[in-house]
Amino acid sequence: MNASTASFIMKKIRVLIVDDSAVIRHSLTGILERSGLIEIIATAPNPYVAAACMKKEIPDVITLDLDMPRMDGLTFLHRIMTQHPVPVVVISSLTRKGSPEVIRALEYGAVEVIHKPNLINQENISESCIQIVDAVIAASMSRPLRRNMTRLPKASAQSANAVSAFGFNNKTIIAIGASTGGTEAIQTLLAGLPANTPPVIVVQHMPAGFTRTFAERLNSLFPFRVKEAENGEKLTAGKVLIAPGGFHTAIKRCADGFCADVYSGALVNRHRPAVDVLFNSAARVAGSNASGILLTGMGADGAAGMLLMKQAGALTIAQDQATSVVYGMPKEAEKIGAAQYVLPINHIAEFVINKVKNAR
Repeated sequence: MNASTASFIMKKIRVLIVDDSAVIRHSLTGILERSGLIEIIATAPNPYVAAACMKKEIPDVITLDLDMPRMDGLTFLHRIMTQHPVPVVVISSLTRKGSPEVIRALEYGAVEVIHKPNLINQENISESCIQIVDAVIAASMSRPLRRNMTRLPKASAQSANAVSAFGFNNKTIIAIGASTGGTEAIQTLLAGLPANTPPVIVVQHMPAGFTRTFAERLNSLFPFRVKEAENGEKLTAGKVLIAPGGFHTAIKRCADGFCADVYSGALVNRHRPAVDVLFNSAARVAGSNASGILLTGMGADGAAGMLLMKQAGALTIAQDQATSVVYGMPKEAEKIGAAQYVLPINHIAEFVINKVKNAR
């Protein structure tokens, strides 16, 4: 968490922990309270106890397991978001398995989904603590909406065929970065792209094991191919690559275009994958042949990289405040002059496609 984020937090964030494991409830309490920014107002072993706690005091954020007895987490999340929306961070072991239930949790309105901490593996516990604290802080800054459980948008026939006669090549790329609220924003943006979209590469802050399921879900919705990126894979028209969780993903030159450079490494801006890693590489190897789009999310990841992209001649766009779940990353890009345009999420795809067409 950076200083600008801390300045927004005037009082401690009140959190309700819901998990059937006493060990996990105790561990999450310690992790969150050690931040100095968070207060645990109650813990609950199941949704029934959680509901009773919420009658006494409404928390600022709920952390929620999915796999619980008596009532599963998805059912409880559904009730929360349709009756009394509260920001929810799903902390579950199911994320490691890439469970479709995690996708449903996001569709139901969960702000974030992250791994349940591995208390045995001390090597990863520090990163896990960072991710959990950051997710709760981001959730506290979000704007939860009552959900009607309608499906998120698919590509319309108009968007899919709008530029079908226009042949995009592999030398112009679109790089997208997102964090909190980004899964829905990405789907909305992709719904506006044509079937023969220019090559697209996406960094969304999410756990390892989940990005493949996310990509498969998107692939079922759109006329272009969506998949998790592999090292050395070529960026081609009609294909969207999702950076795999737990790995940085950059762009490198290859024969007649660009390829994905997927590798491990230290956290950058407290994330892996990091948007700045992608944007920095786009500025360096693609220059004016790239477009950078920064979507909803807490913090500043991607802002500095977007400025480099702009300075290299790339088109740069940030999502506006009204359509962002958390107006953090786009705001930082706007603040430092990195974003040439600030647009509502449902206008970005058409705008960038028209810019790419006119530039050729």
